[in-house]
Amino acid sequence: MSFEKYIKKAATLVEALPYINKFNGQTVVIKYGGAAMTDLKLKESVIGDIACLKAVGMNPIVVHGGGPFINQALKNEGIEPVFKKGLRVTDINTINTVEKVLSGQVNKSIVSDFQKHGAPAVGISGKDGLLIEADKSDEDLGYVGKIRKINTKIIDTLINSSFIPVISPIGTNQNGETFNINADHAAVEIAIELKASKLVFLTDTDGVREDENDPSSLIFRITPEQINNMIENKNITGGMIPKVQSCARAVKSGVKSVHIINGKISHSLLLEIYTNDGIGTVIEE
Repeated sequence: MSFEKYIKKAATLVEALPYINKFNGQTVVIKYGGAAMTDLKLKESVIGDIACLKAVGMNPIVVHGGGPFINQALKNEGIEPVFKKGLRVTDINTINTVEKVLSGQVNKSIVSDFQKHGAPAVGISGKDGLLIEADKSDEDLGYVGKIRKINTKIIDTLINSSFIPVISPIGTNQNGETFNINADHAAVEIAIELKASKLVFLTDTDGVREDENDPSSLIFRITPEQINNMIENKNITGGMIPKVQSCARAVKSGVKSVHIINGKISHSLLLEIYTNDGIGTVIEE
């Protein structure tokens, strides 16, 4: 009988031990989206990884998107999605559907998945406890919000009670109006306000590449200054620009490190945080 595979597992645990000790009690904000939300096998992997982070002493906070689910719900209701400048135009009918899908269907599904892994989680939206205070960002976009303030008291309460907060990116103002918030922006601002040790973006790409068309050119570590240079030199283009700019802003504002990883890789979270090399791009000073 060969014990090789068990020896490899033991070696992986030994490699992870220093990181488990180092990050014990640290806060990690995870922006959960992309294929890892829609593929059942990947979803199981991600939820299991986050439950593991909690079990070994980290304080994970999940901020989720839900674009494909919103699009399907709007289609079912006969509402055609409209986008301007890459952002969803959100009229009163659309915002009602967006809130119902994000804070109801998607949020509670994620919470249920955590319960299956024995990890107690509580689903909230940015409206709860005035977590995400927002103003209307652009009249042309309707009920699309720009974050004005993050109030973390409700998150602190949940963490102190050993729950995993699962947050849908719905904002509000003092008048009780509801706003659709970009999930990337929500994750960044929450991580900054909490002074998180790590902010992780689960995406459908491996990270930042020297040549966006060459998977072998993945950059494992990069600074905010290098990001600016790559944008100026057009090494980073398109939709990746606002994402990496948000990452750079988080690091400049006190988040120790930001990680962009491919959520389509099984157990990508654990591989990134608890191994020597990682699998994605780390942005840090």
